[in-house]
Amino acid sequence: MNQRKIRAVIRKEILHLIRDFRSLYLAFAIPLLLILLFGYALSLDVDNIETIVVDQDKTDLSRDLIRRLDASSYFHVKAYPPDTHAVTEYLDHDRATLAVVIPSGWTREIRSDRAAQLQIILDGSDPNFANIARGYTNAFVEQYNQRFLLDFLNRQGMGERNPPIEGRIRVWFNEDLESRNFILPGIIAVIIMIVGSMLTSLVIAREYENGTMETLKSLPLTAGELLTGKAVPYFFIGLIDVLVAVLMGQVLFGVIMKANFWLMILASSLYIAVALVLGLLISVITKSQLVANQAAILATFLPSLLLSNFVFPVINMPTFLQMLTYIVPASYFIEILSGIYLKNLGLAYFWTNFAVLAFMFLFFGALNIIVLKREGL
Repeated sequence: MNQRKIRAVIRKEILHLIRDFRSLYLAFAIPLLLILLFGYALSLDVDNIETIVVDQDKTDLSRDLIRRLDASSYFHVKAYPPDTHAVTEYLDHDRATLAVVIPSGWTREIRSDRAAQLQIILDGSDPNFANIARGYTNAFVEQYNQRFLLDFLNRQGMGERNPPIEGRIRVWFNEDLESRNFILPGIIAVIIMIVGSMLTSLVIAREYENGTMETLKSLPLTAGELLTGKAVPYFFIGLIDVLVAVLMGQVLFGVIMKANFWLMILASSLYIAVALVLGLLISVITKSQLVANQAAILATFLPSLLLSNFVFPVINMPTFLQMLTYIVPASYFIEILSGIYLKNLGLAYFWTNFAVLAFMFLFFGALNIIVLKREGL
């Protein structure tokens, strides 16, 4: 490849980017907005469950249960309806997610060493939220039960007994179980697809629509030189966006990578290259900016968001979609970023992911050259 010709194409593309402020807006403003939205708005943590309590017992034990429930970081007791008829009103209008009904005589049953019923009503409209909330509720009730069980054993003169099995849970990698610790690395993959594929999908199509593609064909340019010159400016834009995302993740959200920074840069550079050749291939095939933009969303952005194990676990998907995830570049890149950010892993653990991304880059790059040569370049 002739470096002088490549530099000329790079200069032409940079001048176009400077003149077209909309491309620069898409390249820098949208990624920043995504980081803020995903970082602050997208959270899979369940805290402060809106709870209402109907206390029909009105005793010291029922008030103690309510205080302990409200003191938990997982529940927020917001109202005390007078009867069970009001529970339906709260749940129907999304004013509460969880309702606890303490029946009359509840304390008397407990102090008589009999089983006391406690009604718990949970809004199951969101199954994921409801399952987590149910787990928190069961844990709270079980912990509350242990207190009465110890009192009962003491009254029987049996003393404190240890349970036969004591589970000691230790959380590795994401010790605080914060969802943003794995959401932030996934955002980087989505950002690169936006900057890489969606912007470059317009590059060649714009030349066809403006009628300048015939001029390019008449120049002493090879397909590889044209593609390289078109891709280089967007490569550096993508790399800048990655650095900004890393910095904002650390400053705003406290998400710090545990592994080598340069390994992350190497992985990002390879993934950016894959995104660029994918966008260029879409641009070469469609020859229309409108069609290319829509095709890029369907072929790169949406799979990166939905089929990459970023938000939705792949293991819960149908078999057909699970097979489809193997051809989504973001799934390999997000796996690398998770190991870098959370597990402090090195290149020895990711060489297969790097190899797959490198193969994708070579494969789609070769397709670009073949298609352009058939077009007469």
